[in-house]
Amino acid sequence: MQDDISRSLKKILTNNLFVEIPEEQIGGDDGLQSVVGLDSVGFLELRVICEDQFGVSISDQDFDTENFRTLNLLSALIVKLKAQQQGSAK
Repeated sequence: MQDDISRSLKKILTNNLFVEIPEEQIGGDDGLQSVVGLDSVGFLELRVICEDQFGVSISDQDFDTENFRTLNLLSALIVKLKAQQQGSAK
């Protein structure tokens, strides 16, 4: 599941946020700010797109530099939020 989310995030970065790095060159541990080049507006847009596309709600507490530092960290957050959401739906 996390690999699928990572692939989707790469598509979001290139198609929706128009980063200049081709998606196949974006590594899981590349910094979203330092390597990919997202700015503060880009991070806000990424948050909203992730909430819409993955059906999760990212709280202000989760919307921090640690969770949004790399693709792997962000996809792990989404997996965690989806699991929490599914757990509370039961």
